[in-house]
Amino acid sequence: MRVLGIETSCDETAASVVALDGCSAPKILSNIVLSQIEEHAAFGGVVPEIAARAHVEALDGIVEAALADSAVSLDEVDAVAATAGPGLVGGLIVGLMTAKAIAAAANKPLIAINHLEGHALTARLTDGLEFPYLLLLVSGGHTQIVAVRGVGDYQRWATTIDDALGEAFDKTAKMLGLPYPGGPNVEKAAASGDARRFAFPRPMKGSAQPDFSFSGLKTAVRQAATAIAPLSDQDVADICASFQAAVADALGDRVARALARFRQEFPDKDKPALVVAGGVAANRTIKGTLEALCSEAGFAFVAPPQKLCTDNAAMIAWAGIERLRAGIVGENAADFVPRSRWPLDSVSAPLVGSGRRGAKA
Repeated sequence: MRVLGIETSCDETAASVVALDGCSAPKILSNIVLSQIEEHAAFGGVVPEIAARAHVEALDGIVEAALADSAVSLDEVDAVAATAGPGLVGGLIVGLMTAKAIAAAANKPLIAINHLEGHALTARLTDGLEFPYLLLLVSGGHTQIVAVRGVGDYQRWATTIDDALGEAFDKTAKMLGLPYPGGPNVEKAAASGDARRFAFPRPMKGSAQPDFSFSGLKTAVRQAATAIAPLSDQDVADICASFQAAVADALGDRVARALARFRQEFPDKDKPALVVAGGVAANRTIKGTLEALCSEAGFAFVAPPQKLCTDNAAMIAWAGIERLRAGIVGENAADFVPRSRWPLDSVSAPLVGSGRRGAKA
């Protein structure tokens, strides 16, 4: 089984071929990712129109490169899988329409993939993890805790009631004059900072409500920076370190509640696991906090390699394989319309961003 995956939901143009042969472990035969960071850096964030145009210019060549690197021809591909949402609708249109054209021309099945499902299933590609397991998804657009019970079977236990964590990192970086992308640069500055200098709040810590909140923490950072302006390099480092410590502490509190709930709902699971995915999962302070928490709770800590935590097409191709072998291809993908908002769990009530375009979380 070989699937070509295409990912264009934000500011990475990506294509990949993933194979699953019999009972052997899956193999990533190619994984090409073209980042648009330089195109968006001057604006301090992703500009949707620029992103969409960049996808148009690059995607054909990226797909050709992925097929060439995999040594698999289009005739040998069993299906084409493409991200159909959630994300920036311009980029989604480029990727899904390209996938529709390829699938139609090659007479191959087309599978429309939820980007969040790609993240949710990556640990099965990299670590062969068995269902069920707990997922912490922390990215620029999403902060969620999800019980992953099977392919297409996801239950959201917590989400953000305001900003996503990656968004909070990016906005903090922008306030402090750090370059885009915010997450890596905040972490870099924090390495030489004093995390005890600023007593930033730990949003939702101790709350019976299981969700996340980061807008108040972002406001506290702005107030602290304004109070001591103009900022020296050491001031910036101390604010970043204090912000990062507050984030790790708040995340740890929220995840600890989810680990306890997982034990209650899946008491027969001998080796429970917490999977951390999304771009923010690369942060070493956050990762260290969660590893220690899992060790205390008797959970395995699983974090896919960084290149598979950020947006990539290998996870989309793999989600396509998972759906193919489970016989869950979904509605007719040839008629599928890209969705800027597409909750992984369609049952849980949205907490933020529900409107005419659908639920955000």
